[in-house]
Amino acid sequence: MASLARADHSGISRVAFDETAPSFACSVARRGHDYVSLFVNLDRSQVLFVADGKDAATVSAFADDLTGHGGDPAKVSEVCIDMSPAFIKGTTEHLPQAEITFDKFHTVKIINDAVDEVRREEQKSRPELKRTRYAWLKNETSLSTGQREIIESFARSNLKTSRAYQIRLTFQEFYQQPSRNDAETFLKRWYFWARLAQGSARRSLVEWPDEGTHSRLQPMIDAAKTVRRHWDGILRWHDTHIANGILEGINSLVQAAKAKARGYRSSHNLKAMIYLIAGKLDILPST
Repeated sequence: MASLARADHSGISRVAFDETAPSFACSVARRGHDYVSLFVNLDRSQVLFVADGKDAATVSAFADDLTGHGGDPAKVSEVCIDMSPAFIKGTTEHLPQAEITFDKFHTVKIINDAVDEVRREEQKSRPELKRTRYAWLKNETSLSTGQREIIESFARSNLKTSRAYQIRLTFQEFYQQPSRNDAETFLKRWYFWARLAQGSARRSLVEWPDEGTHSRLQPMIDAAKTVRRHWDGILRWHDTHIANGILEGINSLVQAAKAKARGYRSSHNLKAMIYLIAGKLDILPST
């Protein structure tokens, strides 16, 4: 489209990207395009580029498109992504000056998934844990009265799920630390606890478990190892405070448009729709 060709992407320096599943684009899915990746200007909440797939090649294609619209991949200084190895690889290779911030919501989801894995395994011997999934995945302030009663009743039973839940709640305090130095100190102590600690009581920042104990919660240990592998990008949130919430909002618009249209017959049509609703294009004809 002409308005897209005229778009000026010079000065772009902060970008977020993530994949979205075109769940209603049946003909697209049949050709194997199960995902499209959205690249967004964080400073304008604007879709810059839409690529088929979710691999490292999508970042290469974005870098080429950015250059074609007057931008410079070497001037992209900040990127916010999830922990996809493909996106990390693509950023390193094609946006060489970009520092990575790992999206906080994806990071928290890793911990949440670990808690749910502990619960699913434990409910095999403790069937009373069935149908309690969402109580363990909510923050304390979001619990209903019934869910709060569930959490409190199980806390007295010293279940593994309760211990995992406390580790999850404490992790979220990482994002409330007043500085990067405080956050790194906090994260080191949390990492030690998640890998080596046990006990059902809530731990404060100054009351951590003794060395030599072990949680025996393998999903939480695995989650802690994932945090350790992505340490710098998780910590960088305290420098940038950027997240992919913008992308979540855009994705909601995309899903609503797809549902209303009952799908798109081609990847081309799907991408055109995304540019029209979120690309902030100048659609007036040039004079």
